[in-house]
Amino acid sequence: MIKSMTGFGRCEVSDGSRKFTVEMKGVNHRYLDVNIRMPKKLNFFETAIRNLLKQSVQRGKVDIFITYEDLSESRACLNYNEQLAGEYMGYFKRMEEKFSLSNDVRVSTLLRCPEVLTMEEQAIDEEELWNGLKKALEGALRQFVETRTMEGEHLRDDMQKKLDGMLTLVGYIEERSPKIIAEYREKLENKVRELLADTQIDEGRIAAEVVIFADKICTDEEVVRLKSHVVHMKETLKSEENGIGRKLDFIAQEMNREANTILSKANDLETSNAGIDLKTEIEKVREQIQNIE
Repeated sequence: MIKSMTGFGRCEVSDGSRKFTVEMKGVNHRYLDVNIRMPKKLNFFETAIRNLLKQSVQRGKVDIFITYEDLSESRACLNYNEQLAGEYMGYFKRMEEKFSLSNDVRVSTLLRCPEVLTMEEQAIDEEELWNGLKKALEGALRQFVETRTMEGEHLRDDMQKKLDGMLTLVGYIEERSPKIIAEYREKLENKVRELLADTQIDEGRIAAEVVIFADKICTDEEVVRLKSHVVHMKETLKSEENGIGRKLDFIAQEMNREANTILSKANDLETSNAGIDLKTEIEKVREQIQNIE
C-alpha cells in the first residue's frame, strides 16, 4: 500500500482522573527518525512508544508531542511521624528540667518541627498510566496513518498519469526511429548525386553508410528497457506491499539512465525534444517518490 511520509494525527483521551493528548506530525526523511516530547513522568514509556510507532511507520521524520494532566483532586497524602514527634517532646521535657524553663510547647509548635508532618505523593500505577497513554497513542497513530494513506493515493494517481505520458513519449521515439534512418538515406543519396553529377551511385556504399548511421543512433534496447521500467513502476504502485519508496526510487534511477542514453544518441530535433520531455517527466516522478514511504 502506497503511503506518503507527510501526515498528521491527534487524539485526546480522558478517564476522569487523567487526560492524555497526543499529536503526531510527519515529513520526508530517508530513514525513520522519531522525536518525542513528553513530561518527565512519562519518560519510562519511551521505548514502548517507539515500538508501537514502528508497527505502522517505516520511514519519515516523525515528531510526537504528548501532554499529561492529572485531574484528580490530589495525589499527595499527609504523613504524621508519631515517633519523631515523641522524640521532640522528650527533648523539650529534658530542656525544661535542665534549664528550669517553662514548657509552653503547643501543637502548633510541634508542627513546625522538621519531618513531623510530611507530604508524600502516592505511587503511580504504571500499568494504568500506560493503558491511558497507549489508547491516546493508538488513536493519534490511526489518524496519522489515515492521512498518510490518503496523501499516498493522491501521489499514486498523479504518478500513474505521468507514467502514461512517459509511455506515450517512448512510443513516439520508437516510432520516429525508422523515419530518421529513411530521411538520412534520402539526404545522403541527394548529396552524393550533387557531388557525382551523372556518375552512377554505388548503392552498396550508400547502404553501408546507412547501416553505420542506424547502428549509431539505435535506441531499441534502451526503449525496451525503459518501457519495462515504466510498466514495473506502474505495477509496484498498485501493489499492497508496504515501504515501496526505496524500490520506486531505484526504478526511477534506472529510467533516468535509459533516458540519458536515448538523448545522447538522438540525432534528430524531434527525438531530442521528446527525450527532453521524457527526462522532465522522470524528474517529476522522482520528486514525487521522495514523498513516499
